[in-house]
Amino acid sequence: MSTTFIAKLMIKQGKEMEFERLQKELSELTHAEEPGTLVYDVINSRSKPRTYVVYGRFKDEAAFQAHQASVFHDRLVPPIMACVEGDMDLELLDWKS
Repeated sequence: MSTTFIAKLMIKQGKEMEFERLQKELSELTHAEEPGTLVYDVINSRSKPRTYVVYGRFKDEAAFQAHQASVFHDRLVPPIMACVEGDMDLELLDWKS
């Protein structure tokens, strides 16, 4: 059973470009270095330009844990989170079909 997460984030005013740059790097490295990653997308709301959704789906829980433990994840997530206003809304899900 694959592990999926959906994270909804509000980005601080003026930090949108930095957030997008960091997320682009994280997404590219995730796809290049983690064969257990099936999807890692960063999506921007059309009606709320400072609202983003990050959607990740992994082959299994082990692939998700490997993603969480990667060196580039540890390097990029702190500056990504520094761009976030308030708390991240994170939900973990089990993909069914």
